[in-house]
Amino acid sequence: MHSDVYIGEQLPEVIVPRTERLGDYASVVASLIKMFATVARQDEMTVYRSLVTADRDVIRVRAGESEDGSIGLNHGVDLISGARDMLLAAACSLGKPKAVYRAGANRDAADLLERICLGQTDQGSFVVTLVTPVIPVRMSRLFSLPDDQDSLIERRLTLRLMEALAAARHATERTAAGDEGAFAEVPESGVSANLCEALVRIIKPFARLDINVLWARTRPVTTPRPVVRFGRADAPLLSQAARLLRERAPRPDVRLIGYVRRLTRGEAEEDGTIRLVTNIDGKGQSVTALLDRQDYEQVVQAHSDRVPVLLTGDLERMGQRWRLLNPHLEEVLRDDGPDF
Repeated sequence: MHSDVYIGEQLPEVIVPRTERLGDYASVVASLIKMFATVARQDEMTVYRSLVTADRDVIRVRAGESEDGSIGLNHGVDLISGARDMLLAAACSLGKPKAVYRAGANRDAADLLERICLGQTDQGSFVVTLVTPVIPVRMSRLFSLPDDQDSLIERRLTLRLMEALAAARHATERTAAGDEGAFAEVPESGVSANLCEALVRIIKPFARLDINVLWARTRPVTTPRPVVRFGRADAPLLSQAARLLRERAPRPDVRLIGYVRRLTRGEAEEDGTIRLVTNIDGKGQSVTALLDRQDYEQVVQAHSDRVPVLLTGDLERMGQRWRLLNPHLEEVLRDDGPDF
């Protein structure tokens, strides 16, 4: 048998060929598309696009209504590049979620985006479509977790994107209602300064922006994923959120020179905590750091000799305080240093 026959009540009989090696394959498929379009009350091109992307997730970024489905050239360029940056931020968050990413340094995320395609826009409004690589049919014995959260990277990307967008939407609403700490809780959901900045870029020109996913029919998603909607009024809140997330994110590979003002170590402990008086952004600041035994003992001697030290690590702000993560003593500066 070369075809499958489908019959539905009050629906036309559908004969679907199993192979492309039939002589009239093209005309049969054309007839099927015409039939599906009639039943679904859609144009044939829309049905065709749905069929050719049935094994892929399609991310749709829909700008506000326009009479002829067009937008300004510069706005269109920003919409496409902003959509790309939004997806790149989601790809970066598939690893360890952070408040800020150096996206260009994330090779895995960049490689994943190389496999994303830009699809056709839709008529009636301006819609940027981003198409993932093929998502194969589920093999239940291999993929038992719902919605493939720990399996296919392509599906995990679209799931994470929609999770992050929903979290950003909720945090924006909470911020507008007066909750100043709403965005402090969302990096674990994939919301980063990078994502907020990308959203600001694509939201600003339009009164409304809708983002949703058409999930691959070969691997359906069981959890409802509604359209996430943003408006122009959200842009200032997201811009502020991006700034706060960047301020609170650790600054990697920082070098600090300063004097030690406090030393703390328990009797039974080898590691010790210090307070370093140093200069950050042109202002005198106190920074705490937990040093291992060898570095701590050298810092104790530097404190006794009243000489500055050079520490490296990742600088993190916690409210009005600073701390140095993964600290390392690079050098004890025996020459006279700046007076803090």
